[in-house]
Amino acid sequence: MALPYHKVNVLTGFKAATEMKDPKALAKIIKKASRPLMVIGPKALTIQIDGKAFIEYLVEIAKAVDIPICATAHTKGKVEELGAQPESTYDIMEILNHLKDPEWKGVRGQGCHDLVIFGGFRTDIGNQGLSTLKHFAPHLKTITLCKFYYPNATFSLPNFRKDEEWKALLEGLVGELKS
Repeated sequence: MALPYHKVNVLTGFKAATEMKDPKALAKIIKKASRPLMVIGPKALTIQIDGKAFIEYLVEIAKAVDIPICATAHTKGKVEELGAQPESTYDIMEILNHLKDPEWKGVRGQGCHDLVIFGGFRTDIGNQGLSTLKHFAPHLKTITLCKFYYPNATFSLPNFRKDEEWKALLEGLVGELKS
């Protein structure tokens, strides 16, 4: 079992995230979702992976299979610069509250989301937000694409010690989604 980045989160109850190391398996989960959502946090702007901003990978993933984007904080401008139009610009707490509601019509008004992909959040806020969804939104599955293991997600990447491993997984995921 993977260890979370914050040691305080070691005991997460009976249900912990499935550790995902295979881009093909992640792509299959994403493609299977009927109404996925990508939520991009502000750290995606500043995290660099071999000279490429993390937000660029997130937008590529969203564009590959037409996933609507929720741009939080001040990420909207960069998302637009990368050729995507965010469907919403909620603050992280607002989007979490909407996602808890199974009657919410989603960012496109087509119905409740069934899969939410997160990337670019502080680990403490991300893990607490995922804990909220784990306990109060059983209708959702969640994926984190950050380089740290989030035990409260449904699916999480492992703790990557080397950015090269993280980069390979993200590039593999983009390739799988485009094929």
